[in-house]
Amino acid sequence: MIELSRTVRFCLNDGQLPGEAGVPPSASATDGRHNTFASWPAMRGLGRFYQLTVDCRGQVHPVEGWFINIRHIDNAARDHIVPFLQRTLALTTDASAAPMGRLMVRILELLEPALKGAAEQIALELTPFYHLVIRRADMSQVIVKHEYEFSAAHRLHVSTLSDEENVRVFGKCNHPAGHGHNYRVQVAVRSPIDPRGHILPVSALDKIVDEHTIAKLDHKHLNCDIPEFANRNPSVENIAKVIYDWLADPVESLDAQLDAITVWETQKTHCTYRNETREPAAT
Repeated sequence: MIELSRTVRFCLNDGQLPGEAGVPPSASATDGRHNTFASWPAMRGLGRFYQLTVDCRGQVHPVEGWFINIRHIDNAARDHIVPFLQRTLALTTDASAAPMGRLMVRILELLEPALKGAAEQIALELTPFYHLVIRRADMSQVIVKHEYEFSAAHRLHVSTLSDEENVRVFGKCNHPAGHGHNYRVQVAVRSPIDPRGHILPVSALDKIVDEHTIAKLDHKHLNCDIPEFANRNPSVENIAKVIYDWLADPVESLDAQLDAITVWETQKTHCTYRNETREPAAT
């Protein structure tokens, strides 16, 4: 079984419906589709840029060596999803109140016939830091992913090791005065789709993350200022675990469930903590 992911980039331009002047109609032909690496349809003036990642699963064709032509994914997204979203925006008086859970379900449904059931999961990137994910195996919920940042100092040091051993194990990270990082955190939450088609608003998630994580960690020395690291090395692995523990219950108070915490210590190093044994909160 093969899993293949394809990202389709496109822009939605306000004020027009698909098929009107200047707006590409739904069509399978690729004529006029230029620079799809950047986006197609392209940006005109002030529009909206999105990315849609489609994860497909299937068997490899014994002759062709693939199980799906990526052009089929591109065409399915541009022929069905782009017109659907363009029309939805054009006909919506308040886009901020759109039922995003229902919208994610509909996107996956629209892809199904064209991709013959191969799409297992889709991720709609609304901003570089805000993603919505839905899986065909469970279309009753959406995974909301939002990113945050904080700056903090830490020192990697184990008191039971000698000074020489600490230097050997941790190198420059064992500097007595510590050192700093601009950390990036992604909070992934499983949100049920309510009867009106809505999911957890990102503003509610922002509020609890600010209160229970960013306010505690930002511009702090983790070893000195955070009780959880008094006897625990503030490695990126442990930071992810501590943040998960801080946020699990507050997220459940929003009738959602924390899926995972990912912490980037640098652009090249990140760690994800996911507690797969945690039971949902009692209702």
